[in-house]
Amino acid sequence: MSMRKNDLVSGMWTYITELCERGHHSTAKSYQDALNSFKRFSGREEIPYTYINKENLLFYQNYLEKRGCARNTVSTYMRRLRCMYNRAVDAGEAPYIPHLFKGVFTGVESKRKKALSLEKLHVLMMTPVEDIKMRKTQGVLCLMFLFCGMAFVDLAHLKKENIKNGLLAYYRQKTGASIQVEIPVEALSLLESLAEDITSGSPFLLPFLSGTKSGEAAYREYTSALSRFNRNLKSLAKILGITCPVTSYSIRHSFATTLKEQDVSIEMISELLGHKSIKTTQIYLKSFSLEKISAVNKACFERLYNYVPKVG
Repeated sequence: MSMRKNDLVSGMWTYITELCERGHHSTAKSYQDALNSFKRFSGREEIPYTYINKENLLFYQNYLEKRGCARNTVSTYMRRLRCMYNRAVDAGEAPYIPHLFKGVFTGVESKRKKALSLEKLHVLMMTPVEDIKMRKTQGVLCLMFLFCGMAFVDLAHLKKENIKNGLLAYYRQKTGASIQVEIPVEALSLLESLAEDITSGSPFLLPFLSGTKSGEAAYREYTSALSRFNRNLKSLAKILGITCPVTSYSIRHSFATTLKEQDVSIEMISELLGHKSIKTTQIYLKSFSLEKISAVNKACFERLYNYVPKVG
């Protein structure tokens, strides 16, 4: 593809190539998805930056909503377009328009249903199952919980060298944050059981990745492992009678929410999750459970109802 100045498609492809060269394949895919969507909306193969104006952005948001896109998907696409537009402004390829993206949704919408209740978590993690694959799936999600709500991407990329003197130390794949966790006794037998399936010569601690691929091939191997794990989680939930959606992400979110409802400080939760900003943690924890809200509300009323003024 020949690179054209003042054109969103060329500019975004250049940036996508840069991201892939730096190994950021997941982010690159996000930009590619946004580009493909905006091309479908515009009906163009070439999109001059002048096409991106307030009116067209509002039309695009309406187009996405009519197609059933989630609010967070709308936000992601808009933020990808905003980033590219700002890069073009800095390069002198697009005109500066104050508050160009002000009228469209670029925030994050938190959904209460992502976190599982303690009851469902207990059933999911502790109920004995006969199928070997399901037992190993249980073992993986237990490890994610035991390792402070570890993200699946970090679990899959753990290497044997990350364990030393009873500690697990690693850098988060997403943010680069340094994490150090004392390995609980309960995790040792799980690690030993899962290690039986590791490919010979693999540097990884768990049997998700082969260690023989690099670049985009390694990213594809990881996404396949994630999809496989989520399918197994769905099967496990079905076997155990859990009807709400269960994914690798909901395990991490449930860990954070469980701590919140035990009155653990948001600063501590943020550090345990390896977030760079407490704002990210606040998105995770935007809503308490209905049970918690009801209990606090009831306690507040009872305190008022039973109040006895001090005499003297």
